Amino acid sequence: MKYHRVLLKLSGESLMGSQNYGISPAMLEQYARDIKQAVESGVEVAVVIGGGNIFRGLSGAAKGMDRVQGDYMGMLATLINSMALQAELEKQGLRTELLSGLAIEPICKEMSRRRAIKALREGKVVVIGGGSGNPFFTTDTASALRAVEIQADAILKGTRVDGVYTADPEKDPTATKFDTLTFKEALARRLKVMDLTAFALCEENNLPIYVFDMNKPGNLLRVVSGENIGTEVSGE
Repeated sequence: MKYHRVLLKLSGESLMGSQNYGISPAMLEQYARDIKQAVESGVEVAVVIGGGNIFRGLSGAAKGMDRVQGDYMGMLATLINSMALQAELEKQGLRTELLSGLAIEPICKEMSRRRAIKALREGKVVVIGGGSGNPFFTTDTASALRAVEIQADAILKGTRVDGVYTADPEKDPTATKFDTLTFKEALARRLKVMDLTAFALCEENNLPIYVFDMNKPGNLLRVVSGENIGTEVSGE
């Protein structure tokens, strides 16, 4: 395996599938099956999911809601998605540990580095909700923070495109894909891999980001096995 321990970052929108909002049971099952394949191959997996399919703090703030209140609601949305994924993973026969940046008993324990690493070493999938536990930070930043905390080998960013392109491939047919990028190149080209705070945290800690198409069944196993099917952003 190319990686021993990874943090898989999924967007909340990806859980919608073909729906306009909420959680698609079919997408949830597919993601759980893919995570199971990776775990059974011997890779330790932690997961951070966004909450955009349920609520977006920024959109609430734009409508007059207090930004801090909106962001906390967004954190709770990530926890709903995390609970849904936990339930599906356990349905698939995997052992899990649900942790959160916001301590909410009796649903989950508060995220701590020691707790997360212990669970990973025990072969559990660690699902981390609640963002960073602080407003003004995205789930991109939360995933970078958690990945550094658990000493992950890489962040695997599952998207609906197969890597990083010179432009949006869904809008520009001439866009070309990168196999590898350095952090500096990505910043210079203004490529939106992750938000700037998350990006800076990854660069500072020499943590690679691998962007790939998570919506194609089996791709997660291919990535952790070392197949080059996406784009790796690193310091080299």
